[in-house]
Amino acid sequence: MTAPTLDTDPWLVREPRVDPRTLAVAESVFSLSNGFLGVRGTLDEVEPFGMRGTYLSGVYETHPLSYPEGGFGQPEEGQALLTVADGTPLRLLVDGVPLDVREVPPQVHERTLDLRAGTLDRHVRWTSPSGTSVEVSSRRLVSLAERSVCAVRFEVRVLDGRGHVVVRSELAAGQVTPAGVDNDDPRVAPALDEAFEPHAQIGHETGGALVERTRRSGITVAAAVAHHVDGGRVSTRVDEQHVVTTVAADLAAGESVTVVKVVAYSWSHDAGSDSVVGQASAAVSSALDLGWDGLLAGQRAVLDELWATADVEVDGDAELQQALRYTVFQLSCSAACISGAPVGAKGLTGIGYSGHTFWDVEGFVLPALSLLRPDAAARLLRWRADTLDLARERARTLGLEGACFAWRTISGREVSAYWPASTAAVHVNADVARAFWLHQNVTGRDLDSVGGLPVLVETARAWRSLGHEDAAGAWHWLGVTGPDEYTGVVDDNVFTNLMARRNLRWAADACERRPELAAELGVDHAETAAWRSAADAVHVPWDEGLRVHPMNDDFTTYREWPFEELRDSYPVQEHHHYAEFYRRQVLKQADLVQALWWCRDDFTAEEVARDLEYYEARTVRDSSLSAAVQAVVCAQAQHPDLALRYLREAALVDLRDVRGDTANGLHLAAVGGAWLALVAGLGGLREDSEDLELAPLLPAALSRTAYRVTWRGSLLRVETTREGTTVTLMRGPGPVTVVVDGERLTVTADAPATVPLRTPDPLLDEPRQPAGREPRT
Repeated sequence: MTAPTLDTDPWLVREPRVDPRTLAVAESVFSLSNGFLGVRGTLDEVEPFGMRGTYLSGVYETHPLSYPEGGFGQPEEGQALLTVADGTPLRLLVDGVPLDVREVPPQVHERTLDLRAGTLDRHVRWTSPSGTSVEVSSRRLVSLAERSVCAVRFEVRVLDGRGHVVVRSELAAGQVTPAGVDNDDPRVAPALDEAFEPHAQIGHETGGALVERTRRSGITVAAAVAHHVDGGRVSTRVDEQHVVTTVAADLAAGESVTVVKVVAYSWSHDAGSDSVVGQASAAVSSALDLGWDGLLAGQRAVLDELWATADVEVDGDAELQQALRYTVFQLSCSAACISGAPVGAKGLTGIGYSGHTFWDVEGFVLPALSLLRPDAAARLLRWRADTLDLARERARTLGLEGACFAWRTISGREVSAYWPASTAAVHVNADVARAFWLHQNVTGRDLDSVGGLPVLVETARAWRSLGHEDAAGAWHWLGVTGPDEYTGVVDDNVFTNLMARRNLRWAADACERRPELAAELGVDHAETAAWRSAADAVHVPWDEGLRVHPMNDDFTTYREWPFEELRDSYPVQEHHHYAEFYRRQVLKQADLVQALWWCRDDFTAEEVARDLEYYEARTVRDSSLSAAVQAVVCAQAQHPDLALRYLREAALVDLRDVRGDTANGLHLAAVGGAWLALVAGLGGLREDSEDLELAPLLPAALSRTAYRVTWRGSLLRVETTREGTTVTLMRGPGPVTVVVDGERLTVTADAPATVPLRTPDPLLDEPRQPAGREPRT
């Protein structure tokens, strides 16, 4: 897929000439979302398009899962994110001829995403075959203040002659885009293509509403629309699938017609149609009461606060500066108004992965949000805690105690049909636990505020139930899959074992801090002592000859992968059978290297250097998650220039369509990972100790970095230049203790702390990557 050509600007993402060949990627890049509602960046007149999509978090349909060979405990139903009624279409006709950029190309056609205003602007200058020239200006927003609302201001101005202008505004129900599930089971297509059953249609002079209900998951969805028109005649008609409002005007040169369109959504599992449509209609009324200027002001206010608390700056790389601000914008918007639902791997920007959430969100999105938007992080954690009963049910199916959280899901129920890369990837439990533990440490809030104690307790019980104590007293986890999905169902994956150790200790510590709550969960001293005993006895594989950690037992004895010979066969899983690469030394993504970051206290500096060198040479990054992890650990090993190259790959993954699949939606975990690659990589930030720790480096190509984080209620700004690093308390209670390059410093509102910048001192030369798999920048 070809990426759109974008201007480089620190606050704008601008496509100066819209290219129909790149629309699918551009639609993802220009997506607008607030975590509750998401709209892809389609053209106002719809056609041409790559993939239409308006999504509501938590609105999905189920479908059958089939297996060539049955097996106990396999999920029987899949889940897929649905496209709900699309309220974006505004079709323009001038003298009876529709605007279609394929038929008569405009003289001017540009789009701009404004990261400070939170709007997608489009400007078109077009001459109809009748000879009438018009200028079309549209501005679209998904409100960050009114969570149910999408609004568009659409203006048509005649530049010369006279023109008969008609704007046909639509609210189109049903699955306007297929759900994207690749399954040949004949039961699947009917379940998803006809997911909605019409329930009610309402019309009035300037709009109306549609109510639908999913046939299998039982979710009622309402969409309401209304228009404010200046300069035209208005009429509306309604049928089972559409609300169509037509605006007509006869305009002379210099005259214009303006349409402000407001669409709002509501959904519920159990409320009736009247209640759901009432909520959507009320949201429309609220937006109309605020008016277009009021909606813009509310959007700007939310984003002013975002940039005051979360701005990021880099000097020396304008492209990276733009990309990092774009990641902060999309990361924040992905969860700004979310409630009672997860953030999917694509957010609400596309149907990639069927809209499922994975451990990636707990691993990369939530830690970033805890430092940037802690309230949004808390809402996501509460959703995960609310799925605990389903996780307990899954554990019982697997013959385990405690709880096993889903590998991929929308509702919280496991829906992955390929168990070696899902059920066997038990590290998801520790990834979830880590997100809760880090949030508590970063915010200073009790685990109870997000339902964290039961999560830690039940995951610890699962680890001890799943683990195996050998005759010598060592603890093992056998038949597991680590983060690297090219090495499946192995024994003693180091990342998994070390994360299990942490999970057991976090649970024991939490129970001892709150013994009364722990007792309500049936936890006593004997159980916490057993958790600690198992944690202390965790087996960690080590290759004494190579002096590196095997990623799992015997990994360093596997056959090497012929990287040079197969340098054009990527992604590996699309060119080779699992049986071929499962027992070879080729990694889809960082695994042991991720442990070097997340479990840093378990490794010496020499081990970090040698392990990184070994696994860099074997990691092909067929996953978008990997670049951010490698950026952090390359900086940890004192290779800032290589860290920067990986940071660029992570940050530009969607703006440059690095992986060729952005058309399916943004890579949201990579979006969060890119920010972490800067602050935890080049910034050396670690949020897993009592005090916030920093270990800044500057690569040769950058002269300055600056970012902001919220640490236990205090807003800090961290700036690094060639002279040194300065930490400033910008807001909140002080003093704040930070540790910079091992030195404890006290920061107050009146006294920032400054430390000279250290010179990188790597133990080994910069590591090399497999042939052709160097960072893609």
